[in-house]
Amino acid sequence: MSKHSIHIQNIVRELPDSPGVYQYYDKDGKILYVGKAKNLKKRVSSYFRQNESLIGKVRILVQKIVDIQIVVVETELDALLLENNLIKKYQPRYNVMLKDDKTYPWICIKKEAFPRIFPTRHRINDGSDYFGPYASVKMMHTLLDLVRQLYQIRTCSLNLSAANIRAGKYKVCLEFHMKNCLGPCENLQTEEDYGQSLVEIRNILRGNISSARQHLVGMMKEYADTYQFEKAHIVKEKIVLLDRYQSKSSIVSPSIHNIDIFSYVDEPTAGYINFMKVINGCIIQAHTVEIRKKLDESPEELLLLAIVELRERFDSDSPEIIVPFKPDVELPGVTYTTPIRGEKKKLLELSERNAKYYQLEKHKQLEHVDPERHTTRIMAQMQADLHLKEHPVRIDCFDNSNIQGSYPVAAMVVFTNGKPDKKEYRHFNIKTVEGPNDFASMEEVIFRRYKRVIEEDQPLPQLIIVDGGKGQLSSAMESIDKLGLHGKVAVIGIAKKLEEIYYPGDSLPLYIDKKSETLRIIQQLRDEAHRFGITHHRKRREKGTIKTELTEITGVGESTSTLLLRKFRSVKAIKEASLSEIQKVGGLAKGKIVYQYFHPENTENK
Repeated sequence: MSKHSIHIQNIVRELPDSPGVYQYYDKDGKILYVGKAKNLKKRVSSYFRQNESLIGKVRILVQKIVDIQIVVVETELDALLLENNLIKKYQPRYNVMLKDDKTYPWICIKKEAFPRIFPTRHRINDGSDYFGPYASVKMMHTLLDLVRQLYQIRTCSLNLSAANIRAGKYKVCLEFHMKNCLGPCENLQTEEDYGQSLVEIRNILRGNISSARQHLVGMMKEYADTYQFEKAHIVKEKIVLLDRYQSKSSIVSPSIHNIDIFSYVDEPTAGYINFMKVINGCIIQAHTVEIRKKLDESPEELLLLAIVELRERFDSDSPEIIVPFKPDVELPGVTYTTPIRGEKKKLLELSERNAKYYQLEKHKQLEHVDPERHTTRIMAQMQADLHLKEHPVRIDCFDNSNIQGSYPVAAMVVFTNGKPDKKEYRHFNIKTVEGPNDFASMEEVIFRRYKRVIEEDQPLPQLIIVDGGKGQLSSAMESIDKLGLHGKVAVIGIAKKLEEIYYPGDSLPLYIDKKSETLRIIQQLRDEAHRFGITHHRKRREKGTIKTELTEITGVGESTSTLLLRKFRSVKAIKEASLSEIQKVGGLAKGKIVYQYFHPENTENK
């Protein structure tokens, strides 16, 4: 508190232990941040304690605060609603906001005689009914097409007042002759009959398809009972159409009625929230948003913000909300449900898949539009997932290769900013280990690599990955400790079978989400190290095998073997060559020795 003004200290000291909203102002009188609190004194005081755990952005915010204003309210819910309104009004720099640059369409049932039904992006407070908004324009047009196939609703913009109809101002148009309209303009349809269709249309737009279907079934039976079979058949076709639409849109039991689903996917810099509204087992609305973090907000805070905003935007009054975890503030008349199994759990998983798909699409766009920001995001994600002190800008990954101890080699591959840096790849021939001993080989390679790094004053990587479990990791740490690098560089091991991440001194592994970018990059590193090591091992084995077969011949050295292999390309070709051909390359004396070695029965050139 010593760094802050006496004015701030006095305000904090006098704050009440009540729920409310606090506002931070800078020296120019501009609002920096608006927050809610269950206890104003405890919440605001937490910003001004000497707390090293505060992230950098919060420290910068606190340094700019020169004044604090509060509003005391009755409940935490009141504080939440007031905070939401103030953020929308002032748009403070340090507050997260659910931004959307789109205007979503609605379906309007116009308040007029013989109401029209049409899509619009502008809500007018004229008493008309609006349904939506629809995040999917395709879904909206599907509903409109369904309504127009089921009911004969006018599409003209004529003023069909009773006086105008009585005066005979209008004549029926082509829509009437195509049987898409019943001609209310010439008083061929009553407002009562037209209104009955609107009741059923409103039910369909609200997702209550069963009510509209029951009415149509009743009409079909009534026509059939009075032997109006053509009309009964027309109504039957409408029922089939309605059933077909319901079967396509229904994903769970119709007993799941009028609920909202919110899922949350977190990453270090943002949260992704998917919203779905289900009526009678059908999804009638779905939307996903990204909320950028400003002050390291918790998932609970971001989820609550999205629930309040999206329910208001989509005009939802569902009494039940399915969530992955319970938000901090209760909403009046609303029950939170966190399902463990069953159909509600399936709905939550479906919502989460939509959020992850949206997240993936955002990342792909970001990679093309802003590669630097994309890289920073990946580094932040890896730092958070692996509990590192800093971004793993450079990662070294090691793998051993040998066949029953023969020709033991190791490989090191390097990723910089999450991508292969091939000019930094290195091969190692194991020098001090005899026989198949992966642990000792790993210890040797790590020691040799970082001893050289220290001697040449090269920068250390932020992360070292060892391909293997606890044994390989322990061996690597032996060398890290000998070199005095313990605590200066992070070291982890990855076990192949279950993709377990091991840390030094911890017997329990860390399991990362199988679909996460962090695990994908670690797997790519591991696979690349394995490929690079196997390639080197194969070349060394082939070279060693060939040299052994030729140099086993007494009197033939490495230089002669190299000349022969360069000319004939393989030992098999040397075996099939004549004496004169071999002597042309290896010389008369040594050529004869090689020929006689492969052809002991022939001692002369034939």
